[in-house]
Amino acid sequence: MRVLGIETTCDETGAAVVQLQPGGPGEILSNEIMSQIAEHAAFGGVVPEIAARAHIEVIDRLVELALAHAGLELADLDGIAAAAGPGLIGGVMVGLTTAKALALASHKPFLAINHLEAHALTARLTDGLAFPYLLLLVSGGHTQLVAVKGVGDYVRLGSTVDDAAGEAFDKVGKMLGLPYPGGPRVETLAAEGNPARFDLPRPMLGRQKPDFSFSGLKTAVRLEVERAGPLTTADIADVCASFQAAVVDTVIDRCRAGLRLFRETIGHPNALVVAGGVAANGALRRALMRFCGEAGLRFVLPPASLCTDNGAMIAWAGIERLSLGLVDDMTFAARARWPLDANAEAVHHGKA
Repeated sequence: MRVLGIETTCDETGAAVVQLQPGGPGEILSNEIMSQIAEHAAFGGVVPEIAARAHIEVIDRLVELALAHAGLELADLDGIAAAAGPGLIGGVMVGLTTAKALALASHKPFLAINHLEAHALTARLTDGLAFPYLLLLVSGGHTQLVAVKGVGDYVRLGSTVDDAAGEAFDKVGKMLGLPYPGGPRVETLAAEGNPARFDLPRPMLGRQKPDFSFSGLKTAVRLEVERAGPLTTADIADVCASFQAAVVDTVIDRCRAGLRLFRETIGHPNALVVAGGVAANGALRRALMRFCGEAGLRFVLPPASLCTDNGAMIAWAGIERLSLGLVDDMTFAARARWPLDANAEAVHHGKA
């Protein structure tokens, strides 16, 4: 089974072909990605209209490249999948419309994929991981702990009540005058700084519900920056180190609460899986490895190229759904919001 996957939910255009290995994980035949960092750098963040136009300019060429590098024609595919949300609606519409057109022209099944589900299932593409498992999704737009029980069967155990972790990294970077995107720059400078220099809060620490909060931490960083006056290079490194340490401590504590809730309500997870752009942060990865070692839990971290947005994860989610006969029709509309768990709010507040 071979599926083409298209990803356009934010500022990366992706097209990939993945095939199902008999009795094993998937095989990525091609995975083409076009980043838009240069287009958005002058604005210090993603501009939705610019993102949508950039997707339009490259999507056809990327699909052609994905097929060529996979050594396949459109007719050789078994299905065509696209991320239908959640994300920036203009960008989502570009990928979704492209996939529908290709499916119509080639008479292939069309699959509308939840971008979050694609992240949730990536560990099955790379490691053939069996259900159930605990997913930590940490990106610029999402920070969640999700129980992955099966394809289409998810329970959101905890989520951020305000900002996502990746957004906090980028905003702190912007606050310090670092080039866009700020997250990777903060990590680089943190390695040179003193994490104990600034006493920053660890939001939600010790709370029973495995929720996250990063807005107050951002505010605390801003106040420390203002108090310190004109910052030297050493000051900036110390701010980055102190901020990163606070984020890592918070995430580990929230994972501990999420694992406890998983074991109480679902059973024993087969692994802790990490996905999303912030999963590339070395300090966080090392802390999560230690946490899993202490908890006696397998740690699964897909390659960095598959943690950020990409077409391969969309194609794989398409394979998972197509294998179960879960095909969509051409009326499926793009969605700016699309929670993984339909009962998320009820579960989140302890009502279900």
